[in-house]
Amino acid sequence: MNALINIALAATAFVGMEVAAWALHRWLMHGPGWGWHESHHRPRTGRFERNDRYVLVFSLISVALFALGQVVPHVTAVAIGMTCYGVGYFTMHEVLVHKRLPPPFSPREGSYVAHLVAAHHLHHAVHTREGAVSFGFLYAPPLARLRAQLRLNRPPAPQG
Repeated sequence: MNALINIALAATAFVGMEVAAWALHRWLMHGPGWGWHESHHRPRTGRFERNDRYVLVFSLISVALFALGQVVPHVTAVAIGMTCYGVGYFTMHEVLVHKRLPPPFSPREGSYVAHLVAAHHLHHAVHTREGAVSFGFLYAPPLARLRAQLRLNRPPAPQG
């Protein structure tokens, strides 16, 4: 029974991380945390960017949960779910979208992975903290809806 509870907790943490990542990306990174995140919306000038600090913070939370799991039952399962999400995020966002490491494959046209890559490129069509779309990393709404929202978010052209 403990194994089933741990699997359920890990799966819930994994899914919950996408919800948390969306909210943090939308309201923190494109809000008061823009000072770190802005570097991610600009061309990278070196191997690292200020935005990478977020990965360190979230990794430290996961490590702390693994440590806490040594004394509190089932917390390790949550840490495993978070870590699995982190691996998925890294593979999808850092490797396949931004190619910070050589991608192990090219997403097949029409595949879910290609959809995520396209959605994240739409997110990067905006270089400011306002007006961006698609804040998730492992889930993205339909591309047509994101494109329509992006058009609505763009300021009108100056008249003159």
